[in-house]
Amino acid sequence: MKMWYDYLWILSLSYLILGFFNILFAWLGLICFFTPLVISVVKGTKGYCNRYCGRGQLFSLLGGRFGLSRKRDVPNWMKSKAFRYGFLIFFFIMFFQMLWNTYLVFAGAAELKQVVTLLWTFRVSWQWAYHGELLHPGAAQFAFGFYSVMLTSTILGLITMILFKPRSWCVYCPMGTMTQLICKVKNKE
Repeated sequence: MKMWYDYLWILSLSYLILGFFNILFAWLGLICFFTPLVISVVKGTKGYCNRYCGRGQLFSLLGGRFGLSRKRDVPNWMKSKAFRYGFLIFFFIMFFQMLWNTYLVFAGAAELKQVVTLLWTFRVSWQWAYHGELLHPGAAQFAFGFYSVMLTSTILGLITMILFKPRSWCVYCPMGTMTQLICKVKNKE
């Protein structure tokens, strides 16, 4: 029997679509950022990853039901602690760089850059997604940066979904690695 949380993939897909048209919707991604952390701190489990992650569900749907996955095993190097923790560190560096750019715009030291950076390398103009003067440009800068992170991780997940098993992204997902670390610490108490 399907439960309400089996349809959270719709929210993940909606997030990507809404951010394409209005970048301020990127702020909703903070729910996906903080919820797994809160669940792991409070319950000491990876319940979010295992049950509520809409992105993982989306990859299962596309790779499983729609057959877009080659269904091959994930290579051992991708499962290794060195790769997962290295990717987490790299992710944090990119995340803090995004926060720094946001700070610079809030502080008036830099102007709003209406670009989405794909795969932390390719800067794509995204000017159609923000026309407002409603919020401080720093709020929009954060949205552009956070959407870049979410879109990049989705692209990486789609690539690994196609090459390997549908939820291959989950093997090295930074949120999954962080929640796993939190659970290890919490369950030692």
